[in-house]
Amino acid sequence: MNVTKGAISRQVKALEDELGIRLFIRDRNGVQLTAAAQDLFAEISSSFSQWSETIRTITTDKPEESVTLSCTEAFATLWLIPRMSDFSRRFPNITVNYLIPDKVGDYRNAEVDLFVRPANGGWPNESSEPLYDDVIYPVCGPAFAERHSDVPSSLIWQLPLLHLDWIVPNWPSWHDFLQSNSIAHKGLRGQRFAKYTVLLAAAAENQGLALGWNAMVEPLIGQGKLVRFSDLAVVDPIGFCIAWSDRKPLSPAAKTFQMWLREQARPQSP
Repeated sequence: MNVTKGAISRQVKALEDELGIRLFIRDRNGVQLTAAAQDLFAEISSSFSQWSETIRTITTDKPEESVTLSCTEAFATLWLIPRMSDFSRRFPNITVNYLIPDKVGDYRNAEVDLFVRPANGGWPNESSEPLYDDVIYPVCGPAFAERHSDVPSSLIWQLPLLHLDWIVPNWPSWHDFLQSNSIAHKGLRGQRFAKYTVLLAAAAENQGLALGWNAMVEPLIGQGKLVRFSDLAVVDPIGFCIAWSDRKPLSPAAKTFQMWLREQARPQSP
């Protein structure tokens, strides 16, 4: 923008003085928006988005609408993208943009129209609804399953396990899964992963046993990349929901995409 940091700081200070409120919390780690600043940013960003959409509409022969979705990489890669050809065919004038956050809090980016997130807990100033129910069961690569075909369900905790870590708090773990199935265990071995797609890739390469969310792994099982290991299963205690900000009215395009997501999710309920 060809503007120095000092000039930006002076403009921010002038704006804070004019409004009579603090916009940033400053500490040694940098700056963060205050609650008031987040509300202000959401309103301003929404207005800019509407202006941009109007300009794009009036300057093109075929009006094109857009929707920005925020979701996990795993949900986008394994569940959503394989279905998007249906949406594109039925609604060719609606473009879907993807914001894949590294942190849970980034779902609340002001540019986002809809976000699919883990359904644990309620967030302020939002509406949400369950997207689908799911079940969790162990999966692995075909060669791994063959090597360990003689291991009973009560002893699967002794196998190399692939752990999903550094992600959503309270996300179901191997400990939770084994406890739900009344399997005594100790000293769980295995690798830790921050991304579910990488974890499943490791499982497909026969590197260990993974917890598989049915909606995510069913296509990979159908392709022969993964197989189900044992009959153990639990109902997903968290699940996914679709949510949107109460401070940003849904556009017609966003409502259409929301309707389509509901329609696609319906067959996924076990």
